[in-house]
Amino acid sequence: MARLARLARLALALAWLPGVCAAAPCDGWPEWQAFSRHFVADGGRVVDQSQDNKPTTSEGQSYGLFFALVANDRPAFEQMLGWTRDNLAAGDLLARLPAWLWGRDANGRWTVLDDNSASDSDMWIAYDLLEAGRLWREPRYTAMGKLLALRILREEAADLPGLGLTLLPGKVGFWDGKGKARLNPSYLAPQLLARFAHALPDSDWVKAPKSSVRVLLDGAPKGFAPDWLAYQAGKGLQPDADSKAEGSYNAIRVYLWAGMLAPDAPLRAELLKTYGPMSQATVKQGQPPEKVDTRSGAAEGRAPAGFSAAMLPFLEAQNEAAAVQTQLLRMQAMPLSERPDNYYDHVLTLFGQGWQQRRYRFARNGQLLPAWEGSCAASRPASR
Repeated sequence: MARLARLARLALALAWLPGVCAAAPCDGWPEWQAFSRHFVADGGRVVDQSQDNKPTTSEGQSYGLFFALVANDRPAFEQMLGWTRDNLAAGDLLARLPAWLWGRDANGRWTVLDDNSASDSDMWIAYDLLEAGRLWREPRYTAMGKLLALRILREEAADLPGLGLTLLPGKVGFWDGKGKARLNPSYLAPQLLARFAHALPDSDWVKAPKSSVRVLLDGAPKGFAPDWLAYQAGKGLQPDADSKAEGSYNAIRVYLWAGMLAPDAPLRAELLKTYGPMSQATVKQGQPPEKVDTRSGAAEGRAPAGFSAAMLPFLEAQNEAAAVQTQLLRMQAMPLSERPDNYYDHVLTLFGQGWQQRRYRFARNGQLLPAWEGSCAASRPASR
């Protein structure tokens, strides 16, 4: 009965998308397979082909793990997890946070280039493990995900005066220990925060969403998410001087996460209302702006097609059906084959288009609802 109920909820979640054909849930996700062939190498390393030195980031590993889970590709998941553990966490994901940057150093050696962490990547890895454990019935993954989530709280969160327990962008360099911090709204995917609070109800994860709500809502006074925000005790959230209060390649993910929230998720309506101006700008221009001055709302630049893909869920949530079709046409006119090495464009496309194709949804509590669950039982690897 529980499984039937889950499938019924999934069917309802998929039914509200008008005029979109659902992808075959057991086809292995051809777009993921293409991404894997081009960007995943060396036994599980996600390579940023757009950079001359071909580096790997913990972000790339975390997104690759998520896409493999959505595709029900457990061998790829295990390879990427193993590479991440061995190369970014010195062989032990239970003992340390992954380094955010790996590549070739000045002496030609392939090694960690910066051992600081990136909290968004760490959160996605923890989330991927939690959901892999649940969906593939692998308790080891679940335990690893919980342990990593708890380490994130200890090492990448701070109790900011006047804001409360807040996720910092990394372990070092974003908080002076007194009253000043630098924050990144795109690191605060509400689905992940909800999932951690649900999985670890006796931990401080139940407190983290409160400060995140303020960062996401109060940090966008003109309706456009900034790449970075400054916070100072007594003054609150302020435009970030270093990034010139710009909203661009980081911020596009804020709209992506908001658009993919479950219809009954607590924060969804407020986010859709707050970020309405971004939807309006996209409708008016026929494409998302590449850059926005979040203080004035002035927009400029021709966004890459990946931005159009990232906006698909948000425009769907805003009931902008014509704008969705416009973005799909724009993506067809600017195919990924014309920019095969643009890692970030491919990532945004897999997230946005994969959701639009109904390959996955998120539940109210943040759980992943992949299209293959239930219908692809025969292809699911046996649990150990």
